[in-house]
Amino acid sequence: MTIAVSLPAEDKTEWWCQMLRDLMPDWKIEPLDKVEDPDAVTYTVVWRPATGAMTPFSNLKAIVSLGAGIDHVLADKQLPQDVPIIRTVGTDLTQRMKEYVALHVLRHHREMPAIEANQGRKLWEQIIVPPATQRRVGVMGLGNLGSAAAELLSQIGFPVVGWSRSPKELQGVQCYSGPDGFKSFLEGTEILVCLLPLTDSTRGILNADTFNQLKRGGSIINAARGPHMVDSDLIEALNSGQIGAATLDVFHVEPLPDTHPFWSNPKITVTPHIASMIDAPTGSKIVAKNIRIFEETGTVPDLADAKRGY
Repeated sequence: MTIAVSLPAEDKTEWWCQMLRDLMPDWKIEPLDKVEDPDAVTYTVVWRPATGAMTPFSNLKAIVSLGAGIDHVLADKQLPQDVPIIRTVGTDLTQRMKEYVALHVLRHHREMPAIEANQGRKLWEQIIVPPATQRRVGVMGLGNLGSAAAELLSQIGFPVVGWSRSPKELQGVQCYSGPDGFKSFLEGTEILVCLLPLTDSTRGILNADTFNQLKRGGSIINAARGPHMVDSDLIEALNSGQIGAATLDVFHVEPLPDTHPFWSNPKITVTPHIASMIDAPTGSKIVAKNIRIFEETGTVPDLADAKRGY
């Protein structure tokens, strides 16, 4: 029985392999591109696999995504059909996302980008903002990560609204759902956080129409996927003042090309896809547990729905 592991960086692939070998000594763990016997591979553990990388494995039982999203797996047009995809989620990932979202919501709420710019100019200007109780925050996507982030923001004191594909109920969060609820969700929102899964219906959802429905001068935080954003629309909204600032952790192309205008825009904070990055020591325990459960039962609680895209 072989588990094939693939991450974009060779050193990270080997790191994960070693962690899994320690946890699963009865399995053979190999980097995907160095598999000796493709017919022996029954599971793959991947992040952004190359197109066609899994086609040699005719006995594949399941694909493990090293993250909560599966869009990077579905992007492979040669992906073996009807092979279950297991998401990797857990308290560690949720905690990291909560920290990231709270950090940047508070950063925008307290006008820290402007304060940091003033420091560079040696300008003493006391920027006064309303308390959190008067700043409406909207969270798009109410899955494991989005729900946890929304509830934390509510506990801090923000009036929080949430929007998802299907109806949800969260303590301290006013929830909207579906196309009919989108306008009401956006209206009056000053800080918009995107934690949506990437699907055909959410691709490009951060666009001019969405921005124009927010309170003027509001902020955008995208910690979901780069293709949610229409880059040119964000630049235009920042130039016009409809959007005051943005924090972006994900992009259409990663690493973000050094010629991209996001790097040099003073109203944009770029972070290198770190909001909820899973590490091998923690994540390997989740992966090993899920593979063992799937091997015994044929299913796991974190099984994705490829048709829905998450």
